[in-house]
Amino acid sequence: MSKSLVNKILITLGFLFLYRVLAYVPVPGVNIDVVKDFFDSQAGNALGMFNMFSGNAVKRLSIISLGIMPYITASIIMELLAATFPALGQLKKERDGMTKYMQIIRYATIVITLIQAVGVSIGLQHLTGKAGEPAIMIDMPSFITIAAISMLAGTMILMWIGEQITQRGVGNGISLIIFAGIVSGIPSAIAGTINLVNTGELNFLILIAIVTIILVTVGFIIYVELAERRIPVSYSRKVLMQNQKKRIMNYIPIKLNLSGVIPPIFASAILMFPSTILQSSTNPIVQKIADFLNPNGFIFNALMFVLVIFFAYFYASIVFNAKDIADNLKRQGGFIPGVRPGEPTAAYLNEVASRLTFWGALYLAIIATLPWVLVKAMGVPFYFGGTAVLIVVQVALDTMRKIEAQIYMSKYQTLSTVGL
Repeated sequence: MSKSLVNKILITLGFLFLYRVLAYVPVPGVNIDVVKDFFDSQAGNALGMFNMFSGNAVKRLSIISLGIMPYITASIIMELLAATFPALGQLKKERDGMTKYMQIIRYATIVITLIQAVGVSIGLQHLTGKAGEPAIMIDMPSFITIAAISMLAGTMILMWIGEQITQRGVGNGISLIIFAGIVSGIPSAIAGTINLVNTGELNFLILIAIVTIILVTVGFIIYVELAERRIPVSYSRKVLMQNQKKRIMNYIPIKLNLSGVIPPIFASAILMFPSTILQSSTNPIVQKIADFLNPNGFIFNALMFVLVIFFAYFYASIVFNAKDIADNLKRQGGFIPGVRPGEPTAAYLNEVASRLTFWGALYLAIIATLPWVLVKAMGVPFYFGGTAVLIVVQVALDTMRKIEAQIYMSKYQTLSTVGL
């Protein structure tokens, strides 16, 4: 392994360590114990999901409580706008335009962070502990101001850490921050599982079955995430070699899962937000609706299954632009054997992508609803997060690919130096 690659790995680990340290720096003026007890009781809804993605920073109400989610939200909104408005989409394709595009995302992140920080601060106003102690220990106007500034600073630091990892480290910085947040909860989950076995709440044979299911699920996710359809492409090029014409063959890889982890995240957010908000109401009708949308109920998971499939098709149509691929092939003199260049090529690529997206969407829907099936079928007293596992595996695979690419590049440079 080359020295430069080792340095990049150490830089990445150093920034991730800084991220974990920040998770323990609380917002001034808050009673941590009250907030912790509240989030422990909300583990099964949207608040629990956000806490998991933040590496328990939300439960501690740290300065990075909002995590990197405001930046991801701003990025997704910009992607949707770029797909809707051609001028914004063209801006993204230009070198100077990409700089402006990223600046807009950063400004949008600031606005989203401030709105969420103020909302969280106001939401804690009436929160009290078991003995009636308030969650806020200073006057509300001062706390809202301090919390908004602290959380904004925390999110900006995380955004900077993500960019530094991407530029100077290994892998995608934003993805690795989410990865580190989820993985940081594994030791406590293992300790909790061991405690359940020791107390007799969880049968040892059931634990073995659960571990087997998790390993099979991880293997299945790796298999699907690496799966792709390779469409052959022929580039016509005249080569003066024994008066023959030769063709250079290539291919267009189309992944089975084009939309990544976005569909389960979108579907979870849409379904969990109403149920979380409705739970705070004392109205009997509203409570019945909240029970109807209980994350552990059949209706919730059926809607989750359908929404994941919908968002998989929707997001795949945004990230995969068959017309651009067809136009690029035509400009470079390439074509798919048996398919005419231009519009027929775009139609063919769209048809292939649509067939692959069907199976990719079905795979995502199964992974997203697997925890509920596991709980109902085996009666396990804890939640196995399919979306979290999906994110962890995807980021790990992507980081491994980048490390391999760095190793191959280092070998190539060494051979080039020896040749000289």
